[in-house]
Amino acid sequence: MPRSRHSALPSTAVRDPGDEDEFRPPSKSQLKRQMTALQELGERLVGLPDSKLRQLPLAERLYDAVREAQRITSHEARRRQLQYVGKLMRDARIEPIQAMLAEWDGESMEQIAAFHQLELWRDRLLADDQYVTAFMNQYPHAEAQPLRALIRAARKEQAANAALLPGREPQRKHYRALFQEIKRLQAAADAASPSLPDDDEDGDDET
Repeated sequence: MPRSRHSALPSTAVRDPGDEDEFRPPSKSQLKRQMTALQELGERLVGLPDSKLRQLPLAERLYDAVREAQRITSHEARRRQLQYVGKLMRDARIEPIQAMLAEWDGESMEQIAAFHQLELWRDRLLADDQYVTAFMNQYPHAEAQPLRALIRAARKEQAANAALLPGREPQRKHYRALFQEIKRLQAAADAASPSLPDDDEDGDDET
C-alpha cells in the first residue's frame, strides 16, 4: 500500500526502557502534537466528498459533524465546527482512516505530479521568454502568437496585482487562462502520442 503523505499520529504513551515504570506519560508537547494531528486529519475529512466519507469507518456522530462542517459558510461558525470535529477525532479509529487516505493518495500521485508540471510551465513562461522557446519545442502544435499574447496579458495582470493596495482583490483571469491553455496543449500532445505496439501484433513469431 502506498505510503501516506501525512505522518502517523504520535503515540499517547512512550515506552522508555530506562525508566522504572513500564510507560511514562506523554509530555505536553507530545499531547499538543497529537491534538494538532487529529485536528488536521478532521479538517481533511471535511474536504472529502460524501462518496468517500461513506467508505471510512466513521462513527455516526463524527460523520454528522463532518457533514455539518461542509454545509457551514460562516467563517467563525465553521471554525468552531472544525474544532468540534477535531475533538470527536480523539475517539475515532484512526489507523484504518489513515490507511484508506494513504491508499487514495497513492492512486492520485501521478495526477498530482502532472498538475505540478503544468504549474511549473506556467510559472516559467511568466518568468522568462527563454522558456517560451523551450515550451514551443516541446509542444510544436501550440500556436505561438496566441500563446505569447496570453503570456503578456498574464504578466500585465501579475504586475497590476503586485501594485494593489492592501485589501484589494487580485485578478487571476489571465493567470488561470494560461494554466488552462498549457493543460489543453498537454492533453492534445498526450492524445497524439502513438501507443506502443502490442507484442502479440509484431508478426515476428520465434520458432
